Amino acid sequence: MAAKIDETDRRILRALRRDARLSNSKLAEEVNLSASPCWNRVRALEQKGVIEGYSALLSQKALGLPDTVIIEVTLERHDDETVERFGQALAALPEVVEAYLLTGEYDYLIKVAVAGTEGYEEFLRRKLYTIPGLRHSRSTFVLRCLKRMASVEP
Repeated sequence: MAAKIDETDRRILRALRRDARLSNSKLAEEVNLSASPCWNRVRALEQKGVIEGYSALLSQKALGLPDTVIIEVTLERHDDETVERFGQALAALPEVVEAYLLTGEYDYLIKVAVAGTEGYEEFLRRKLYTIPGLRHSRSTFVLRCLKRMASVEP
C-alpha cells in the first residue's frame, strides 16, 4: 500500500531528489517549514520507506567505463532455482548497473557499464557467459543517454 504523503512531503521529496545533500536548514527554508518539523517529516518519510536511501551518482566515463550496453537474456529453464541463482550472480557483477526480471520474450534486462567493445567482450566471455542457466542473449550499445533519474518524480 502506498504511503500517504501531502504536498509538503512532495516538496521535500522533490528538493531531496534534486540535491540529497541539502542540509536540514536549507531544505526547511526551501519548502517553507521550520527546521524541526522539516526534520520530523524527513524522518517519517524514511521510516515509511518513501525515502529508501541516499546515494551519489558517479560518472561512468570518469571511472573508465564510458559505454553502456543493454542486454536481453533468455534462460534455459524457468524454475525457481535457476531464476534465483542467475539473479544473484548478476547482482554480484560490478559492471551490472541495473538488472530486471521480466515478463515477455526475454527473462532479464541488464544494463552494464563497460570500456568499449573490448571491455564488453571481456564482460561477456569471462562473466555473463559463465553464469549457469543462460540460453541466449542479445545486446545493444547505448549511443547517448537522454534521461537518467535515480527515482520517480513525487
